[in-house]
Amino acid sequence: MKLLRLHAVWLVFLVMGSLVVWQSWPTLAQGAASGKPALYEFGAKTCLPCIQMKQVMADLKASHGDQVEFRMVYLDENKDLFSQYKIVVIPTQVFFDTSGKEVSRHIGALTKEQVLQKLKELKLLK
Repeated sequence: MKLLRLHAVWLVFLVMGSLVVWQSWPTLAQGAASGKPALYEFGAKTCLPCIQMKQVMADLKASHGDQVEFRMVYLDENKDLFSQYKIVVIPTQVFFDTSGKEVSRHIGALTKEQVLQKLKELKLLK
């Protein structure tokens, strides 16, 4: 009986997994294709480095939000996007060009100055 239940649970997860893979979600890249480059911060609300990055992103949005889109993406609110972009460690920053194409990513927290330097290196910020 236990084996039968185990197989039933496995089958349910298999079916749900296939639905997730085949379901068509709007991607961050489509959102980033707004004509300006974007930086998306993948994290969690309870992660200390992610909390630090939230402040960095808020500062960057205030100072450079007219040139670059800055967005926080939280695990508890966007699990599907974490899977889609293969985010396995937080915090992770994903950099998109003006067409919405991913051009770089970084794992770990960054300072405001480091983010600005990376954006300039990638030619996403003047």
